[in-house]
Amino acid sequence: MTQELIIIFLSTFALAVIVTPLIIKLAKKYNLVDCPNDRKKHNGSIPLMGGLAIIIPVLIMGIILQPESEHMLGIVVGGSLIIIAGVLDDILSLKPLTKLVIQIAAAVIVMSSGLMIEALTVPFMGHVDLGILSYAVTLFWIIGVTNALNLIDGLDGLASGVAAIAFGSILVMAISDSTTVVIYLSILYVASLLGFLVYNFYPAKIFLGDTGSLFIGYSLAVISMLGLFKNVTVFSFIVPIMVLMIPIFDTLFAIIRRTINKQHIMTADRMHIHYVLLGLGFGHRNTVLIIYAFSIMFGALAIIFTNATMILSLIIMGFLVVTLHFLAELTGLVYGGRMPIIRRLKKLVNLK
Repeated sequence: MTQELIIIFLSTFALAVIVTPLIIKLAKKYNLVDCPNDRKKHNGSIPLMGGLAIIIPVLIMGIILQPESEHMLGIVVGGSLIIIAGVLDDILSLKPLTKLVIQIAAAVIVMSSGLMIEALTVPFMGHVDLGILSYAVTLFWIIGVTNALNLIDGLDGLASGVAAIAFGSILVMAISDSTTVVIYLSILYVASLLGFLVYNFYPAKIFLGDTGSLFIGYSLAVISMLGLFKNVTVFSFIVPIMVLMIPIFDTLFAIIRRTINKQHIMTADRMHIHYVLLGLGFGHRNTVLIIYAFSIMFGALAIIFTNATMILSLIIMGFLVVTLHFLAELTGLVYGGRMPIIRRLKKLVNLK
């Protein structure tokens, strides 16, 4: 199994490394580029459609491996809708409502295949059947994670790196649980994302575009359901949330922050975690690496949490609460970012 996974990883990685320059040339030829403006400070016009450089290797290797799941048809059809929405958005800039309708349609197709979050294992409550609420919870999960990854796609290599770490965490847990379909799918995404990062890390030669960020977010949502939520006797509801902690809570805090400030929830601002770290003076590359470090930490905690004792679980959850307060303060949700942690960070950066 180990040798097979290594071969799959290297083959997918090589495909991504080969395909990405071709997508760069194609995007330039048809002027599918992202130009600098008031909110985008990159130098020059950067090719979009990087998502295709991830989708193509995953698709080719998926056809070769043919991972089996009763839900696969629904997942593929739903994913196809997400890809279409992303491509159209990169080319035509779709309205948010149009994208949302397509995402809802994709989620409904996935649910119609039978893939649902039907029950959760909640600490101190045990096994909880969701009943009719399972439809709302599943819909919210798929749409939420899909858009969460899209919202953190603000710096070179950020979304793709965070997604690779999340898929890597899911892969480790799937291997320990011997969930074959999740193992295959996760390793395809890890390899493809890392191959793409060769060209996407700062300074980027290509961007994910909505084609990539929406599809990868959708894939994270669905694959985590296959591997984490389905095994409610082993995995707690908090595990997939921990794996995707950065994109989920950055998005949640943004919604709460804008609601408090009486802004539309789709209003763009510069208070996302990556923008705040940039504003503190950490620089582009260091900001991305800091968020990588947080993502790796959360992924590791999720893996530990699955086999932790009650005492260790409580310690981990306490640590997460403290960390969430830090993130809330960092993103301006707590007193507009003027609390002691922010002041100390500013002093630390200024000392450097």
